[in-house]
Amino acid sequence: MVRVSGLASGMDIDQIVSDLMKAERMPIDKMKKQKQTLEWQRDDYRSMNLLLSDFNNLAFNMTLQSSYSSKTVSSADETKVKAAATSSAGNASYTLSNVTMATAAQTISTSIDSSMDPTKSLWSQRGSMDSSVWTEKTVEQAVITLSADTSTVKLAKGAVSAVNQNTGTLNSISVTTNGTSKAYTVRIGTAAGTINSNEVFINEDTGEMTFGTTLTSGSTIEAFSYQQNVLNFSMTTYDSTGKATGNIQDGGSTPFEFDGSTSLNTLLTQISNSKVGISAFFDEGTNKVVMTRKDTGNLSSVDSPDGSNMVFSGAFLTTGFLQLAGDAKGTDAKFTLNGLETTRKSNTFTTGGVTYTLQNNFTGDVRVNVSNDTQKVFDTIKDFVTKYNELIEKINGKITEERDRNYQPLTDQEREKLTDKQAEQWDDKAKSGLLKGDTILSSGLNQMRSNWYASVSGVSGAFSQLTDIGISTSANYSDRGKLVIEGDGTKLKEAIEKDPQSVMDLFMKSGSTTSEKGIVRRLRDTITQTVSKVEQRAGRSTWTSEQFLLGRNLKSVNSQITSFESRLTQVEDRYYRQFTAMEKAIQNANAQSAQLSQYFS
Repeated sequence: MVRVSGLASGMDIDQIVSDLMKAERMPIDKMKKQKQTLEWQRDDYRSMNLLLSDFNNLAFNMTLQSSYSSKTVSSADETKVKAAATSSAGNASYTLSNVTMATAAQTISTSIDSSMDPTKSLWSQRGSMDSSVWTEKTVEQAVITLSADTSTVKLAKGAVSAVNQNTGTLNSISVTTNGTSKAYTVRIGTAAGTINSNEVFINEDTGEMTFGTTLTSGSTIEAFSYQQNVLNFSMTTYDSTGKATGNIQDGGSTPFEFDGSTSLNTLLTQISNSKVGISAFFDEGTNKVVMTRKDTGNLSSVDSPDGSNMVFSGAFLTTGFLQLAGDAKGTDAKFTLNGLETTRKSNTFTTGGVTYTLQNNFTGDVRVNVSNDTQKVFDTIKDFVTKYNELIEKINGKITEERDRNYQPLTDQEREKLTDKQAEQWDDKAKSGLLKGDTILSSGLNQMRSNWYASVSGVSGAFSQLTDIGISTSANYSDRGKLVIEGDGTKLKEAIEKDPQSVMDLFMKSGSTTSEKGIVRRLRDTITQTVSKVEQRAGRSTWTSEQFLLGRNLKSVNSQITSFESRLTQVEDRYYRQFTAMEKAIQNANAQSAQLSQYFS
């Protein structure tokens, strides 16, 4: 639609319409303020639910026995014995004496040739070991297509001894270039020397092939096979029950295979990282390999209790190179505990809820005392009370905050007139008091106070309510139900020391009715109910608008805003039509006036 803007009348039609529309927009501005208020209120509710949920998670920890049954353990001499206890350990004193620590099975190789370099490939140093340690393995090499001009190509494996041994073609490799094949005679060794144009030299250590001519890009080295030298051996170890730790299909042993390009250090590292449970290393000071079981104790086969703890098979480990002994045995720990002579496979063992770690052999006595860790339980309860006080302070702050109705949410036009700092300060005041007097949160707080102070029925000990253990309500009314631990906590510590079971029941006792439940279980029930009610009003971030009250209200307001904006567009168009008609009428009047004036001139 064409709009005429004051050409005839000289009036600023756009400004006049804008001013008229300000009055027309007042209802929609009110709706948008209402929408913003609902969104802020929804966010406030959700922040309260987040606080309640976080406290509920903390309360869950207070339903665990470990929170009330912490034990402290003291050893008369920690250089000999260290100890720790679980919550199930009884308060008692234990005496360890005549301790001989467990040892791990260990075997050491004979001295290796001093020229052996543990960082270089074993195949390149094969002169230091018997030929019986090596096994030939056929490797099928697939077709290789070259992506660039080159004369060198590296095989995947080293320790090569022969090529095409079983194909009928004697030691040759075929290369096809532009449809034409050429056979290269294979020469294997460690020094290439002069390579003729029809030869390919293979470095037996690294597996690198060097052709006597440059092969062009796109050429294909046809498939062939080659023999690689590998080390095959196996190890067998046993667990504490005498069961072999290896594969069932291998008879309980753990097989190993290494190609000849592997170094001694790499081989020993892979053994150490395997599931066989052996730590292996090469000592350059003595030129010997040491293999030690990672677990202590006499860990032999159940079928041969007196047998070796490590069984080796394969010439590399036995007669052909390392010559490891086959009679390695560990020893069990031996000690006397409160007069009872006993043994263990490990130097760390648990009995009666107490875990002992032997540090040294000794013949005298070392006393270990187990008692309640009163301070730790006290700190746990104190921290819980502190978190509860912080929770109700924040919720009370919201439901008692005054609503300043002089500050309403800003419209876009109003916000443009303020600085960012001014707008932020305005928003803070406009958000105040949105949850003032909220019945859901108020009711939840009242119920939580009742949860703390109602007696717990059916407890077996001396404490059935909070005041019995020295926790009461603050006498300051402004604290609005905060808890205080009386004095310096002496009464609470005495209660924990005197009857920890009763203190635990007071907080976490289970029951079919509210009166039978401990304080923490009641609190969790109340929090769950309160959170659910708040969600019905304010929802969750993953819910749709239809699933909660404020969401439905927001949807209704959005619908009203959309409808009213459509109406405002129609009103604005009507104003412009009216002013356009006025402009046309003035133009016609001006034209008639000009025509009449000509007749009298």
